[in-house]
Amino acid sequence: MARFVLVHGAFHGAWCWEPLAAELSAAGHDVQTFDLPGSGEDETPVADVTLDAYVERIGAVLAEQPGPVVLVAHSMGGVPVTQAAVRWPERIARLIYVAAFLPGDKQSLVDLTQLPEGAGDMVQEHMHVDGAPPVASLPRDIAIEAFYGRCTPEQAEWAADRVRPQALAPFVTPVELGREERVAATRPPRAYVISAHDRALPTALQRRLARDNPGMDVVELDADHSPFLSRTSELAAALATLAEPVPAI
Repeated sequence: MARFVLVHGAFHGAWCWEPLAAELSAAGHDVQTFDLPGSGEDETPVADVTLDAYVERIGAVLAEQPGPVVLVAHSMGGVPVTQAAVRWPERIARLIYVAAFLPGDKQSLVDLTQLPEGAGDMVQEHMHVDGAPPVASLPRDIAIEAFYGRCTPEQAEWAADRVRPQALAPFVTPVELGREERVAATRPPRAYVISAHDRALPTALQRRLARDNPGMDVVELDADHSPFLSRTSELAAALATLAEPVPAI
């Protein structure tokens, strides 16, 4: 059995993993979820919600674990876990991106959305930005269409009730991965789960990110941006399979 730590994406919180965490736990896996700063039930002030704060929160959770974990990131969560993997590679047995941004050195989330394959990103197209520091929000109908297009109406409503505004600083801050030799030497094994019907992080961009990072195991699901809700069992099975090379707890 594997030890999973699940990192949520933008506008979400640990709550989004509840169905998946229950399924993985029922199969005998150990599962840890948590809120990133300013997300879910976390009340960190917007001014303190930064990419580095995200990375430090991930590091603190990893430090609580008795051994290396399978670190799973969704969507925006792929950016801070990429940075965390450089800082604490010894704490990560495998890194799995689920419909997630996977930046290279000195790339930010926004940089990746500007690639040609990022066309059709409903989040970038429809989010409203206000305030200083800036915070983004999405209209409820857009959030449902972008994130939960293949969920049941009940699942979509349950999730949309919990979506909250998102600080923009982690979107625009690039990761610092250092020299490529160092990255290659310390990088944990990685894998990517592509969602084939994604309107938030376009499927074409996911496929490019997988191609641009050779050597990863890749699985594709018939899912929207939220396979943890719309394809819970399929995602649980994929994660369990991808985690198989990791030593048992």
